[in-house]
Amino acid sequence: MPYNYKYYIPFLNFSKRFAVFVLLGILLFSNSIGAAGIDETINAAMQPITNAISSFIFYKINVFGNQVPWIVLWLIGASVFFTFYFNFLNLRGFRHAYHLLRGDYSKPDAEGELTHFQALATAVSGTVGIGNIAGVAIVISIGGPGATFWLIIAGFLGMSTKFAECVAGVMYRQVNPDGSISGGPMYYLEKGLAEKNLGWIGKPMGYFYAASIVIGCLGIGNMFQSNQAFQQFVFITGGDTSFFVDKGWLFGGLLAFLVAFVIIGGIKGIAKVTSKLVPFMTLAYVIGALVVILLNAEKIPWALSAILTEAFDPNAISGGMIGVMILGFQRAAFSNEAGIGSAAIAHSAVQTSEPVTEGFIGLLEPFIDTVVICTLTALVILTTVYEPGMAGAGIQGIALTSQAFGSTIGWSIFPLSFIAILFAFSTMLSWSYYGLKGWTYIVGESKQKETVFQLFFCIFVALGCMIDLNAVLDFSDALIFVIALPNLIGLYILAPVIKGELKSYQARLKDGSIYNSRTQK
Repeated sequence: MPYNYKYYIPFLNFSKRFAVFVLLGILLFSNSIGAAGIDETINAAMQPITNAISSFIFYKINVFGNQVPWIVLWLIGASVFFTFYFNFLNLRGFRHAYHLLRGDYSKPDAEGELTHFQALATAVSGTVGIGNIAGVAIVISIGGPGATFWLIIAGFLGMSTKFAECVAGVMYRQVNPDGSISGGPMYYLEKGLAEKNLGWIGKPMGYFYAASIVIGCLGIGNMFQSNQAFQQFVFITGGDTSFFVDKGWLFGGLLAFLVAFVIIGGIKGIAKVTSKLVPFMTLAYVIGALVVILLNAEKIPWALSAILTEAFDPNAISGGMIGVMILGFQRAAFSNEAGIGSAAIAHSAVQTSEPVTEGFIGLLEPFIDTVVICTLTALVILTTVYEPGMAGAGIQGIALTSQAFGSTIGWSIFPLSFIAILFAFSTMLSWSYYGLKGWTYIVGESKQKETVFQLFFCIFVALGCMIDLNAVLDFSDALIFVIALPNLIGLYILAPVIKGELKSYQARLKDGSIYNSRTQK
């Protein structure tokens, strides 16, 4: 639906006026709250709730002498199940996914708001983030090279879960009167389970999912990202001597302005940015990583050998083979979010009349996020600063990745930090949409209600740069992972329906009922 443009400010349209309003509001708000202990007050109030939720969702189970959060086992179990259930479609579906991505089977008259490429770019922007740079470094520093092997395996397995989520997302999406799309786990939990005469549990699960992602998006997809973006910006502008070192309110206000400027356009506005930003930042990171790896080519054979041998070494660091396996699987699960269902919200908006097509596109998401980017990060570290015996000691996180790049190309630390800021920015864009759709599922669809959430989201963008709400971040992170519980229960119940849709699609593809629009008329 087009906006009703009324120029209160002669040269600004509604989107730009909204962004300016947000910026001014953030600056006034930040000056009014100052630094008078607001974060300590909020943390003190939230900590008991956070502890209760976190102790449940991250409760650890003993597995061969290793303590593993049960939610990780829940995610791993689902990825293994769907991989076998769909007969390793995660490995067989690459060719068709590529054809769909380039538009071979596109239907311009189909319902939806995004092309397959835009949907993939938006979903990838929500998963490719700081964790790909910092999280992998932590896994390598703790578990050694062998964790990389299991990270790759987990990435491949997660592709199957993404397939199921995306197919269900399109199958049960809601087309609104203005032609916009609302979809995701809350919709297939409600509608899909109602078809199975389980509506009495499906709708409450849908509301629980929606409420959790509304709150959760403010942490993992917002405050954490803006905080990390601020830290990286301070680093590239002088570190402790930077003009911005004590001006989180200013950086946060500017970042909130940019986020508001994009998200007010809805999913189409977000997709226009992510479809350009994601290829750029991904290719820049991949090329930079490949350059570093090739400049240290003499260490590649050792790195590959270490990845394979230490993955199966019973004497490996961090609990032996099982411990290293768990570290790799855990990093992959937390990185590509397969099983959480968030990406299905973006994929649901695709322009298609065949739900299975978006399942094939969804396969590519964990492959890009985990198999490609996380693996390249690991190889950069292993071919540069990593030495046998350093696991479990020394610097970790993004500092280790930065050191790895800088050890080969000294000035690369600065573009790496810039790319990290772009990762954080794009993640905020996608998660604003995920939270928005959870919000409208609860309160209903209207432009005014959407604007309320978007303004609230942008305020938290600025707050992430200004105050340390550790309890809020931990609480939101726990809520994001707890939604894997209803999401996967729903997918298990709907698995036969999804498989039936897949078989129907493959049969029609084989007999020519579904034709290639690029080669046939």
